Amino acid sequence: MTVQLNHTIVWCRDQNESAMFLAEVLGLAEPVRFGPFLVVEASNGVSLDYHDVDGEIPSQHYAFLISEDEFDQIFGRIRERQLEYWADPGLTRQGQINRNDGGRGVYFRDPDGHLLEIFTRPYGSG
Repeated sequence: MTVQLNHTIVWCRDQNESAMFLAEVLGLAEPVRFGPFLVVEASNGVSLDYHDVDGEIPSQHYAFLISEDEFDQIFGRIRERQLEYWADPGLTRQGQINRNDGGRGVYFRDPDGHLLEIFTRPYGSG
């Protein structure tokens, strides 16, 4: 049996702002409307479907495996936007990147406080 993640819903306060933030920072195609969702599609066919919600939004974690070249590009956009970033999910190593498994990784927040991660080597691969 083959099981693949197809999409996940990302709760947000302003789907236009949040979906465009992700697409722009990661260098992905512009979000596309699908019913009540604004959809950002990753290159492996998995989509993040942004949906507006009122009230409190619990912080979620979304991690993106990317190439070394993509890391340079995306990390450049993180720095250009002067976003806070950390080397760890506990947010204790601010302004640093990690070198887990011989790659590079960094964590940063989206407009709704979701913790986004980009990394170049799968965990346990080093």
